Amino acid sequence: MLGKVLNLMVTGFALFSVLAACSTAARIPTPTPTVAPTDPTPLSSRVNLTFISFKEDGSSPRYTVTVQTPRLVGSEDARVSEFNQRMSDLIQDEIKYFRENILTHMTTPPITSGSFFDANYNLIYQRGDVWSFKFNFFGYADGAAHPFHYSLTLNYDLAQGRELALDDLFTQDAGYLNVMSSYCIAELSKRDIGFFGGFERGAEPTPDNYRNWNIAADGLIITFDEYQVAPYAAGPQTVTVPYSELKPLINQQGPLVVVLR
Repeated sequence: MLGKVLNLMVTGFALFSVLAACSTAARIPTPTPTVAPTDPTPLSSRVNLTFISFKEDGSSPRYTVTVQTPRLVGSEDARVSEFNQRMSDLIQDEIKYFRENILTHMTTPPITSGSFFDANYNLIYQRGDVWSFKFNFFGYADGAAHPFHYSLTLNYDLAQGRELALDDLFTQDAGYLNVMSSYCIAELSKRDIGFFGGFERGAEPTPDNYRNWNIAADGLIITFDEYQVAPYAAGPQTVTVPYSELKPLINQQGPLVVVLR
């Protein structure tokens, strides 16, 4: 009917007759735009965490790469896709580093059984849309005296679709690194790990020293890799800084609010 009315409008003369003859009930109402309902549930409750496994072997030089990459499934939301891409990029960057900085220096035939690189992860914490992962890397360069280990952490707010930084957790100019450093140094000094003798510098209040952190139920877990605060033989060290130590500094509109409920 609307198309007919538009055609009659072109004629000019028939327009008046049509409008006069139509009752109010017969008129075509103006369509009202519909708004898709917003799902109030956290995005994380609509997805499941799984992983993708990958293995690669090479013979010249001889090496093996095995990795597990976390992946969310169950939603086509763009934020889920961005999360999965970030996880993939993190793992692929470490594989690339292994290829470019270790494999390129290997000899053929191998001195031992060859080189290897393994990557896996742990989900340390998840509540609401806050996710906290720790990635563990274990490798060996053919002919080296011993393997190497290191870790990376990633804390993610799925609702906002972004990775979290330590600054996001605290109020501006809170001086949280000083508080965390004092606590970690006190805890590490109690351990028989050879902490003193230069290794204490690895726990000083610098962003690089506290690059590996995880949100957990009872505090922030700080990971210090091999050689950072102790000799290789002592292995990596972790310290949990309780939220009670950090409470005055926490941003009450930040991501830790979900954790502290």
